[in-house]
Amino acid sequence: MEAEMAAVMRDSGAFGGLLYVLPPGGDALWLVMVAGAPQEIAAPWRRVALTDPMPVADAVRERRLVWIAGQEDMARRYPRPALVLPYDFALSANSVAAGTVLQGGLVLLWPGDHPPQLSSQERDIIEVGCRRLGNLLQQAADRGDPLLPTEWPRVLPPPAGPAPSPTEAAAVSAFVARLPGGSCGLDMNGRITFINQAGADLVGADRVGLVGALPWEALPWMDVPQVEDRYRAALISRRAQRFTVLRPPDVWLAFELYPDASGISVRITRSDPASDTPASQSMATAGPSRATVLYHLMHLAATLTEAVGVQDVVEQTADQLLPALGAQGMVLMTAEDDRLKVLGHRGYRAGIVDRYDAIPLSSDIPGSNVLTTGVPDFFANFADLRDAYPLTVHEDGMASWAFLPLIASGRPIGSLLLAYSRPRVFPPGERAVLTSLASLVGQALDRARLYDTKHHLARRLQSALLPHTLPRVNGLKVAARYLPAARGLGIGGDFYDLIRLDEHTAGAAIGDVQGHNVDAAALMGQVRTAVHAHATVGASPDDVLAGANRLLTDLDPGLFTSCVYVHLDLAAHRACLATAGHPPPLLRHANGQTELLDVPPGLLLGIDPGTLYPTREFPLPPGCVLALYTDGLVEAPGVDLDDATATLAGLLEEADPTDLDAMADTLIRHSPSPGDDIAVLLISTGD
Repeated sequence: MEAEMAAVMRDSGAFGGLLYVLPPGGDALWLVMVAGAPQEIAAPWRRVALTDPMPVADAVRERRLVWIAGQEDMARRYPRPALVLPYDFALSANSVAAGTVLQGGLVLLWPGDHPPQLSSQERDIIEVGCRRLGNLLQQAADRGDPLLPTEWPRVLPPPAGPAPSPTEAAAVSAFVARLPGGSCGLDMNGRITFINQAGADLVGADRVGLVGALPWEALPWMDVPQVEDRYRAALISRRAQRFTVLRPPDVWLAFELYPDASGISVRITRSDPASDTPASQSMATAGPSRATVLYHLMHLAATLTEAVGVQDVVEQTADQLLPALGAQGMVLMTAEDDRLKVLGHRGYRAGIVDRYDAIPLSSDIPGSNVLTTGVPDFFANFADLRDAYPLTVHEDGMASWAFLPLIASGRPIGSLLLAYSRPRVFPPGERAVLTSLASLVGQALDRARLYDTKHHLARRLQSALLPHTLPRVNGLKVAARYLPAARGLGIGGDFYDLIRLDEHTAGAAIGDVQGHNVDAAALMGQVRTAVHAHATVGASPDDVLAGANRLLTDLDPGLFTSCVYVHLDLAAHRACLATAGHPPPLLRHANGQTELLDVPPGLLLGIDPGTLYPTREFPLPPGCVLALYTDGLVEAPGVDLDDATATLAGLLEEADPTDLDAMADTLIRHSPSPGDDIAVLLISTGD
């Protein structure tokens, strides 16, 4: 199997490979063999679920070859691995099978200068190699010796070259000694295998102590992000890398890294940062350090998981990305009905952004290409931007722009504009990081839009199920309030109703269906309808609740409902109530004294179809106020129910009985339970 793995890499020109196995009946791929790279590089993907947004998972699940042409392609399609390995390399992933039986997957790596497409010959080599690996895995399983996941994958040694003769070894040693500056060798794990005396003198350490050590561990001043980052870049891209670093107190050293299949050769020379080459300067000034980006990325990822709406995504993106990336402006956009829709912005005057909001999409609009193709656009200066969009007017005062696709489920759903007040060249590494970050924003935006849609529909459902207006009943004044829940979709099962029965009688109801979701809201509508229907035929309060209870037990919704129904006789100035496990109403008398209308409650609706509901009659003289409410107004964790009810009674006593709207607002404002939905119905018999 190791020989076949090496043969596939050799024949296809790949420098690295990762072999995964899929245990029988498993739902995840396990890394069992690594070649051309240290196992630490692949550690984040030792286990890959088949549902993960990863190339090898897609390849195995869909039984197809996945090709990633380079850094930007990876960032756009698979932001998670692109953020961990933001280097320029190409990748293929393919399923490994024996006939129709999936055995695992194979990932191959090429240097960043690989052509944009695989050749037909390379594809054939990969397909044949995967079939051979699949057959070998099947044969091992048939022998009773399957290749199973282990704690660490097997690492194949680099291909061995011919051993030099003593004469050649001496010549190589002399050649290295004659070169100016220092020379150093690193193995695939980054450990120093060789360093000449000149190199040891330049880094200020003993040669013997350096051999076998990691540079950033043996030399504390090299423990900076760019050192290990450039080593990884050389290892993964197989391209030469260069960086400068300060050896305290004032010695600047330049390191040039030249990788191959066996390790990395390093040249060390003194450097003057003031006169350093543009290439090395661009590495230092092209953008924020990777450590800074990763710090803000962690914050962004954490906050975006908590974003519950589009505006949350806009605010969190602006708060995290602008300082992390050194940008001064941001616009988050999408397309709706072939028009540009601006979801939010930061760092721009509203007048400029408003002119673009809702305009028809066309090829003349900067960044329109990103919305349709999902391919990012980078403009280092206005001349480049005008070349792409000739009708563009330079009105925002910015110097450079990045238009990034927001990708979700493999398709563009919007774009993110980042604008910079100073010129920026956008080197490949930075382009990949920006594209990856935008993909995270895109996924969060997709979730947020779904949340907003559900929230809007839920609110419309709630509104449709509650009465739009309450009927006018001679001799009564009423005020009602509904406050949605602060958790879930912001809806619930609380309801209220006032029912005009005839010229001198009316019915009032309030109830609470268990839960804060669409099911609770839908059941609430059924309960309210049942109460209303039984009340309008003149049923007494106990019969109204009994009828609603029989309906709920027949429906068997799995949710219970509390309810109070009051029959109001305005001619006799009397009322009768029945309750099904609901908080008792409060009655504020004309003198301000408040009474709790306690009555033995029946069972909650929906439990026992034969439940009887006791009633209580009480006088309803002019000037009194009857307060019906749901438990959200008095119940909260850590709050004593009797104390909360007494506080509510005190608020009723102090409020002006002639202004029921102000009274209702006061009761809602002093609720101890902001997480629950609340309904209040106040009924006054007037003077």
